[in-house]
Amino acid sequence: MDILKQWVDKHFDEQVRFLQDLVRIPTDTPPGDNAPHADAVATALAALGWDVEKHPVPEDRVRACGMQSITNLIVRRRYGDGGPVIALNAHGDVVPPGDGWTRPPYGGVIEDGRLYGRAAAVSKSDFATYVYALRALEAAGLPLRGTAELHFTYDEEFGGLLGPGWLLEQGLTRPDYAICAGFSYHVVTAHNGCLQFEVTIHGKAAHGSMPDTGHDALQAATQVLNALYRSLPELKQSRSAIPGITHPTMIVGRIDGGTNTNVVPGKVVLKMDRRLIPEEDPRAVEAGVRTMIENAVQNVPGIRVEVKRILLARSLRPLPGHEALLASLQRHGREVFGQPIAEQGSPLYADARLYSEHGVPVVLYGAGPRTLQEANAKQADENVCLDDLRGATKVVALTLADLLCAS
Repeated sequence: MDILKQWVDKHFDEQVRFLQDLVRIPTDTPPGDNAPHADAVATALAALGWDVEKHPVPEDRVRACGMQSITNLIVRRRYGDGGPVIALNAHGDVVPPGDGWTRPPYGGVIEDGRLYGRAAAVSKSDFATYVYALRALEAAGLPLRGTAELHFTYDEEFGGLLGPGWLLEQGLTRPDYAICAGFSYHVVTAHNGCLQFEVTIHGKAAHGSMPDTGHDALQAATQVLNALYRSLPELKQSRSAIPGITHPTMIVGRIDGGTNTNVVPGKVVLKMDRRLIPEEDPRAVEAGVRTMIENAVQNVPGIRVEVKRILLARSLRPLPGHEALLASLQRHGREVFGQPIAEQGSPLYADARLYSEHGVPVVLYGAGPRTLQEANAKQADENVCLDDLRGATKVVALTLADLLCAS
């Protein structure tokens, strides 16, 4: 299949410019006003002669999740009858840039073979990977059967339910296989789940000169925090059998409370994140977290606690049928990168799980290094190595050829 690899090489400068254009359009989530990016992507793909379906999510659903606009995209490339439907999914929403950048976060600057910018690695790079892999496949003139679909979505940072979840639940797609955004040196077939909670501790505000007339919600919150941190050593003892995944984790990522320096806090809100290894039961974990929180403050006078689940992202486990994707990606990855491409799990949670929950065998593979840390993903100076982008595009194109070429 040298013709595929040669096409990618010939058009690589164009592919890099395409990625630069995507990076230069901010998609900070929050606030999550992502429809303009989707419109720009749709325009670029239409210029290739491709029909692009725009699927806006109703505004009330979007705002209820804390965002402003979501338009998900589907491109369907239909070939001969009888073959599989293969979805290629990447997300365009990103966390805000934050501080510490030495290059413009939305500049798409290239230095020393790397393209810098927010979402350069996760996962606008795989918009480019999948578009140009598909273009290479079609340019090769091979006899094809089946359908390739591009799913470009905009809700990964808030859980994915209004991204791939929306497309699947609305019956807008039903692929036989899915490849989701990932990195070039391994194929991810499992990932952690995630439970997130909003814990509200209610007390009674009082003047700072008379604290005994109130009930200090912050003091009660410290008991919740102490209980949480005491539980962490036990979590580390629960080990996953899946390479790449270690143990469950739990953090408090945000604390809000109080009204002023001289007022006893009447309310404190904690935002908690509990990561689940694939071996754990989400229902049992949630029950345990709720019991831990309630027990921590049950004997504190004047204190009431509310625990609201704000996210449940289930773990990804391999489904029968994923083996065809895995074997092809590993074979071509070894050829292109000159080293074994491992199968492993990821401690993150991702949109990929939503395909699995709808019975679609899925793996994660795309452009990027071995670890998130190398790419500075979600950190300052996020970047993608252009050689990884080139190589991953070739690997995906070759895998599509394996699955869609008429025998």
